[in-house]
Amino acid sequence: MSATNNSIAFTNATLLDGTASMEPRPNMTVTVNRGVITGIAPDAIARIEDGARVIGLAGAYLLPGLINMHVHLCGSGKPVSAGDAGSLMKKLDNPVGRAIVRRILKSSAQQQLASGVTTVRGAGDPLLCDLDVRDAINAGKYPGPRLVSPGTGVTVPGGHGAGLFAQVANTPQEAASMVQSLAQRGVDVIKLFVTGGVFDATEPGEPGVVRMSPEVAQASCEAAHKLGIPVMAHVESTEGVRIALAAGVDTIEHGAPMDDEIRDLYLSRSGAQLAGRPASVTCTISPALPFTLLDPEKTHSTEVQKINGDIVCSGIIESAKQALAAGIPVGLGTDSSCPYVTQYDMWREVAYFAKYADVSNAFALHTATQVNAQLLGLGDICGTIEVGKEADIITVKSNPLDDLSALREVTHVMARGVLADKLRVKHLPKLDAELDWIMEQPANLIAR
Repeated sequence: MSATNNSIAFTNATLLDGTASMEPRPNMTVTVNRGVITGIAPDAIARIEDGARVIGLAGAYLLPGLINMHVHLCGSGKPVSAGDAGSLMKKLDNPVGRAIVRRILKSSAQQQLASGVTTVRGAGDPLLCDLDVRDAINAGKYPGPRLVSPGTGVTVPGGHGAGLFAQVANTPQEAASMVQSLAQRGVDVIKLFVTGGVFDATEPGEPGVVRMSPEVAQASCEAAHKLGIPVMAHVESTEGVRIALAAGVDTIEHGAPMDDEIRDLYLSRSGAQLAGRPASVTCTISPALPFTLLDPEKTHSTEVQKINGDIVCSGIIESAKQALAAGIPVGLGTDSSCPYVTQYDMWREVAYFAKYADVSNAFALHTATQVNAQLLGLGDICGTIEVGKEADIITVKSNPLDDLSALREVTHVMARGVLADKLRVKHLPKLDAELDWIMEQPANLIAR
């Protein structure tokens, strides 16, 4: 692990700075010292400190590290039956079990980093162990991305995530107390589970059933916002979005088609009680496409779940398109750990966004960098290549503005000035083959 106080210069780079107007700037040098970008200049006039490590890129592309807004670190993406997750977590709730969970989360975080993701917002993981991993990374004990961590989420009896990566609140008072306890543990964000998910639905045509009452959602948001903590919420139905925004949720995770009232709730910022944080939606196409395009036996889903997966998939896409048209901020995340969503495929989510939301490659990349940083309140710290920002940098061989699959193979990854020289993506070849097939399918296969 390279020391952050060493000066490093990337030379002969083709720079993509992550801004909305980014265009390739060839023959550029970017210098880094003590974890911060200290210089950006043409090669011919760049100043490089004596003794600096020089990394010649031979024209390769240098850009901000990707930011993944929705990650569960507890799984690999291999499709498995959920089983009795609550019972499993009880068995792991001991020193040995927690050590096992921490090791899994560490490995997943490092896979995210190896693949070019330098900032991860967690979406809930078992036993609050993501907080331990975050703190270890921040202390320099091992390399990893910047983690924005929720610990475990808050759900209700029978709610999504119960027993696995969410604790159960029976009343508004219990929910508020849980939020306060999570804040004392040092979480960066509160995760609510307002609706069910594809695996929860028991009837065809009814995905995203509202599980959390408006009162519980509101109590959670009020408790979090009093402490200056933002709230993200799993929501997969229109009515769920309405309840979440009215309660004060800051970011809707996944989303669903919106009506005029919901559009106004977003735009009035009634869901954002934290200054400078507009209400937004996080687009997560990655977990939805496999349910729609693969056979149910591959995703370990029932026919009912397949039908509901189709509805959720089209709803996520429609939500993103409607939000963009209305000027509502849209972020990007993968929902890693879901079936067929690995810890190393953020590049696919960026490509799906361009393909299914009908945006340019440049806008998709801008969203995965600067926009995501702004939505996390990190816009002054990361998300673009600018002097004074922390050095979250990746390099790729070809131009992602021409083909976003260029992001699939990164040649260098730097997080907060630390080069992750020894980390490598550990591919799952069978999943990669299926996901490559999904990527090849025409966009019109998804009902919109």
